[in-house]
Amino acid sequence: MKVAMNVGDFLDRAALVFPDRLALVDEESAPGNLGRITYAELNRRARGMAKTLEDLGVAPGDRVALISPNSGKFLVSYYGVSGYGRILVPINYRLSEDELTYIVGHSGSSVLMVDPEYDEITKHIKVKHRFVLDNANDKELFAPLSDSSPGPQIWEGDEDFTCSINYTSGTTARPKGVQMTHRNAWINAVIFGWHTTVTDRDVLLHTLPMFHCNGWGMPYAVTAMGGTHVIQRKIDGENILYKIENEGVNLLCGAPAVWASVLDAATKRAEDGREVPGRDLVRVVAAGAPPPSRTIERIEDELGWEFIQLYGLTETSPLLTINRAVREWDGIDRVEKSRRLSWAGVPAVGMKVCCDGEGEVIAKGNHIFAGYWENPEASNEALAGGWFHTGDGGHMDGSYIVISDRKKDVIISGGENVSSVEVEDILYQHPAVAEVAVIGVPDEKWGETVKALVVLRPNSQVTEEELRIFCKAKLAGFKCPTTIEFRDALARTATGKLQKFKLREPYWQGMERKIN
Repeated sequence: MKVAMNVGDFLDRAALVFPDRLALVDEESAPGNLGRITYAELNRRARGMAKTLEDLGVAPGDRVALISPNSGKFLVSYYGVSGYGRILVPINYRLSEDELTYIVGHSGSSVLMVDPEYDEITKHIKVKHRFVLDNANDKELFAPLSDSSPGPQIWEGDEDFTCSINYTSGTTARPKGVQMTHRNAWINAVIFGWHTTVTDRDVLLHTLPMFHCNGWGMPYAVTAMGGTHVIQRKIDGENILYKIENEGVNLLCGAPAVWASVLDAATKRAEDGREVPGRDLVRVVAAGAPPPSRTIERIEDELGWEFIQLYGLTETSPLLTINRAVREWDGIDRVEKSRRLSWAGVPAVGMKVCCDGEGEVIAKGNHIFAGYWENPEASNEALAGGWFHTGDGGHMDGSYIVISDRKKDVIISGGENVSSVEVEDILYQHPAVAEVAVIGVPDEKWGETVKALVVLRPNSQVTEEELRIFCKAKLAGFKCPTTIEFRDALARTATGKLQKFKLREPYWQGMERKIN
């Protein structure tokens, strides 16, 4: 017997087994929040959402875009949209107006759901159905559907059908839409939950943006086991500690910047003589860029939390490798343990990960995406030879993958992908700029930050601050250069190509990896 995998399976199980259990603790201060609801009500709201979309004529296969920080309605949408055969398009709310418009249009979304905070910036986007998530405009969309009411049509589609389209910056100026299938998302969630030992006793704090690979699949895993979801709308170290203390949170996922924020807050608590909660109870999963080994050491020693490392990409759903301390490491020096935990890790169950002859990390497995939406050329290139080409350089240390450099010109700052080509394109639009190269340089808090190396046109003048203001008018804030350095010339090959490895080298001297 073969039954098609559907991400809706996870909520179906939770609603059946744990109907009266607390499923969601929404952000109390957020506009349009859902409060505290059980799995029975979460399921009724997902069914109600699917029925409303059906009544609007939004058919299976149609795209439903969502622009919002973390929220309870985001969690409902994972199931109310994808679970009934429609395709969720979760969009990074931090993008610029132009970028948001492009993604909604490129995906062909007929529905746009937008958080009230981003209502104004998205008003011009043309879409057939638009909902502001304020508990008024979207009241019908998220109204719970009673068990006695006629429900939405059950979708029993192909597990290879697209579950969501998750846009990633990649290396090109325009983002690419990663088609994640139900099979991709389902197996990723189950394997991820297995490796991180998710149980029905877990309370997940959503410190990872829910648009990032659908929260890396952890929301699916926690739902399946009947755990509780606690929403964190914006990153604040002290607020995270408060929720660990008051909501029993014991599981978190996020980029290195999240843990830096928590460590700062914990230090202030200790100085004030206040307890830091969660010792020997909390486990954190980090990805986006490996934190420095010293940060890992502090998480485990000062906080007493378990640190787990994940390596992957949006295209891999994202789990490729996992690094969790194994029993063979019991008793080793804590500094050495932290160093080992900074490696990308070993292949996850069911994944094949290795380095090719040129040192590029390549992979194959059930988590690998179906292709880029409306972009067959890029799809064929990424999946050439039956392997997914990550664009990351690395090497094997026994069974462990160690990422040493990034072949693609992607800068990962605070867990967010920044295309250097995109930033360069904007800077080239300034009349004073003759040449520009954008690179990532190490930063203690964000892992990497964006640096622009600029050659000015003859007899032209512009200040660093003027160029930053120019960028901020056209790009999301996290993509704008943190620093700008003026040069007389940039290193190029004989054919005129920029030699970015030479440009980066002075900033990374003495560091083992070429990413931070």
